[in-house]
Amino acid sequence: MGNREDLLAGAKQCLIEKGYSRTTARDIANASGVSLAGIGYHFKSKEALMNEALFEVMQEWGEELEATLAADVRADATPLERFEAAWDRVVESFEKLRPLWVTQFELLGQIDHVPEVREQLVRAIGEARLGLAELFEGVAQGTDPERERLTGTVYQAMLTGFLSQWLLDPDSALSGREVVAALRMIVNGSGSDDTSIP
Repeated sequence: MGNREDLLAGAKQCLIEKGYSRTTARDIANASGVSLAGIGYHFKSKEALMNEALFEVMQEWGEELEATLAADVRADATPLERFEAAWDRVVESFEKLRPLWVTQFELLGQIDHVPEVREQLVRAIGEARLGLAELFEGVAQGTDPERERLTGTVYQAMLTGFLSQWLLDPDSALSGREVVAALRMIVNGSGSDDTSIP
């Protein structure tokens, strides 16, 4: 690898280990084995380097998350059985991809100060909505765009909410079965999940 690639690798390592806002130029230089001057030469600024590293890491993590969640679900599964199985895979991904989730929450507090990161996150959120709709609905993207937009947005809100709770207290994470039971209670307005909703 050349110095540019070494700097990117070092920035990715720092992003995972220290986070976006706590990484200094010296941290990157130490992690990459490249001088501080190399950052300016190859990227013009530490921020530009961190943003490029962030975009690459988000793409890599997105591919890993997609692979994690792509396990087969029975072809004859009901919608709620599909949801339960997919949700269990989502919760399993929390620990495996913890640096991704922590970094994304950290960046939410930075978006007003880093517009290029905001733009990247907006694109990533749009793609994630479609992917979540496909995962939980079992319907190929583009089949029903309005349904994908609506259900994907709700799935994403659920994911973000449950994830924030998991980051604080992993032992309280609900299983797919528990989330399905709660959804049945909410939809049916009863205190029991023993209902006719499939």
